[in-house]
Amino acid sequence: MHRINDFVWEFEKDDKLGMRVPVRVYANKHIVEQMQKDRTLLQARNGAALPSIVKNMLVMPDGHEGYSFPIGGVAALGADDGVISPGAVGYDINCGVRVIKTNLSYSDVKPKLSHLMDRLFNNVPSGVGSTMNLGFTNSDLEKIALEGVNHLVKKGYCSAEDIERTEERGCIEGAMPNKVSELAKKRGIQQLGTLGAGNHFAEVQKVDKILNKEIAKSFGLQEGQVVIMLHSGSRGYGHQVCSDYLRVLAEYTRKNSIKLADPELCYARIGSKEADDYLGAMRSAINFAFCNRQIMMHFIRKSFEQTFSKSYDALGMELLYDLSHNIAKLEEHFVDGKRMKLYVHRKGATRAFGPGSSDVTKLYRAVGQPVLIPGSMGTASYILAGREESMNETFGSSCHGAGRVMSRHQALREIPSSRTLDEMERKHIAIRVRSKKLVSEEAEWAYKDVDQVVASVEGAKISNAVARLVPVGVAKG
Repeated sequence: MHRINDFVWEFEKDDKLGMRVPVRVYANKHIVEQMQKDRTLLQARNGAALPSIVKNMLVMPDGHEGYSFPIGGVAALGADDGVISPGAVGYDINCGVRVIKTNLSYSDVKPKLSHLMDRLFNNVPSGVGSTMNLGFTNSDLEKIALEGVNHLVKKGYCSAEDIERTEERGCIEGAMPNKVSELAKKRGIQQLGTLGAGNHFAEVQKVDKILNKEIAKSFGLQEGQVVIMLHSGSRGYGHQVCSDYLRVLAEYTRKNSIKLADPELCYARIGSKEADDYLGAMRSAINFAFCNRQIMMHFIRKSFEQTFSKSYDALGMELLYDLSHNIAKLEEHFVDGKRMKLYVHRKGATRAFGPGSSDVTKLYRAVGQPVLIPGSMGTASYILAGREESMNETFGSSCHGAGRVMSRHQALREIPSSRTLDEMERKHIAIRVRSKKLVSEEAEWAYKDVDQVVASVEGAKISNAVARLVPVGVAKG
């Protein structure tokens, strides 16, 4: 691996390893050294061996070892002769983030914070296997897969303004719910509107620092303002889709005598029945996840209304943006001066389209798409904006969070929950959590320094830092 500059490193293409393209790593020296302690870079080299991958296999600064393909990885594969790989999307299809603004200041919220967090914790179910029976039928579930958040408008959970501020307007085309197993549907139908566990959270935050005044103004952000960050995905519905199709595609590779450096990184050729079926099921899970976050936002708004005795409109509870960081999308990008259709796999990586892109809502097109970066529990989070350079350098991609440096098992062994709880109390952060085990697994010391991660993507000129947010209340599974 050689250094291109302080924030960009490269592994040259190596035919002996089956690499078709180089691996580009976006990180400072310290983070690159952290990545060498697990299988992150080995998995990236395996990703670089995927058929029809173009330009570079990419690793963002929050990159760490994942299932077959690094979390923080980006691979763009030709749409005409390429492949689709569930391992390069991940189990939690369309895991993503949304940020909801308010017109409240921290001084407004502080006296009522405890009551607010109690209501949030009660209104948005969290934890492993959490459910919420909202009366959705199997017919609703099919319409959610096909129509995304548009179906929720009819149910009173969504507005036209919310749709405009959601990636893909909350509905990706090409969903095929008939390609989703009955088990996935059974797992999903009562999990709509639930947070889940792991690193998922609903967090009340205040804007600590404005880092780019012009873009912050376009996003409607100012210092001291209270916002809510929500991080969750497609729950058991998406997890089951991934599990089902990993088996299908593993059989495809066996049947077609395809040799893989890592059997977990199985794939199918675009145009094959197996690839088409997975794409239809994956897109169904994408739309499910958009709806899951939309319903949770409805109940977050309700929690604020109950606490402050005002409507969410009067509280200025407008969606800033919602986006995915576990997804494969058909996009057009320039590669060596030629415009190409590509399936861009982003696993733990965020779309970060720059100013002027027609794929960015008109609300933000002049300044670039919002990029929402959660930190670890008790640390800062960030709002960034895509840059024009990212379109040429990273297929319009950026980081998605802090990125782990410890496995969950290691964190459980080495970080007592009391250490995190004491630190949260010291920082005056209200916490509501269902499991002390989770407090250890998700402790800030189990993650990279999010400030360094964000400095890396800004140093590499693939995102602009717009605002730094700090938590005041955390609700987790």
